[in-house]
Amino acid sequence: MAAKCSLVISTYNWPQALKLCLDSVLRQSVLPAEVIIADDGSGEETKKLIQLYQSASPVRMVHVWHADKGFRKSVILNKAIQQTSSDYIIQVDGDVILNRYFIADHLIAREHGAFLRGTRAMLSQQKTAGLLANGDGAAGLSALSAGVQHRFNGLRLALLSGLVVRKKMSSNSVRGSNLAYWKADFVNINGYNNALQGWGHEDEELAARLINLGIVKKIVKLRAVQFHLYHDEGHRQTADNHRAEIERIKEHKIIACENGYLQAADYE
Repeated sequence: MAAKCSLVISTYNWPQALKLCLDSVLRQSVLPAEVIIADDGSGEETKKLIQLYQSASPVRMVHVWHADKGFRKSVILNKAIQQTSSDYIIQVDGDVILNRYFIADHLIAREHGAFLRGTRAMLSQQKTAGLLANGDGAAGLSALSAGVQHRFNGLRLALLSGLVVRKKMSSNSVRGSNLAYWKADFVNINGYNNALQGWGHEDEELAARLINLGIVKKIVKLRAVQFHLYHDEGHRQTADNHRAEIERIKEHKIIACENGYLQAADYE
């Protein structure tokens, strides 16, 4: 069964991780209507992998790619969301493994006037290496699995999840690895800010403008579980500038960025 939502997966030159992610997508109890892969300039190996999954996927799968000109995640996400046909977007990174009920849980928790922020359990370096080597155990990952860190984030207790839902008018700790929103709200704020190039905080900046629009952050626990593969942290030279932009957005109550979703097609 496919649900009326679009799953957007961001990736860059880690096809082994993307394979595990896509495997977990195809195991979903409820499939999204479509999978849109936002590829920030990966090479041929990633392209071939996606082609394999496109041929086997029971739902529409689209590979949205642009040339590698540095970290341009905001731009490629805007381009990918331009290709979506659903009114609800669920967004993840290509280095996570989704619990079987991830999509179903997001759909149950969605509500108008809110965007959803989920959490993630982290996998150790050793556990990640084993999964990448042979994929063994990825389907059965749980909070109790060996190599799982931040175990509480890996718990799925659907009957209790409503007791721990929180709502905040705050953009703090929002990550695109486990994020969902109505496409209309995204378009109203002109999507991601293309000017935020280089690593860091593009998701919090997006969330700050959603908050300024009056959309509340809904924090979901014990549902929409995912497991994040271990990797070294990237270069963070741009992080301080991006934080400063978030503070400007908050101070001036800016809703729509000037260079975003509607301008993304201008980028090659």
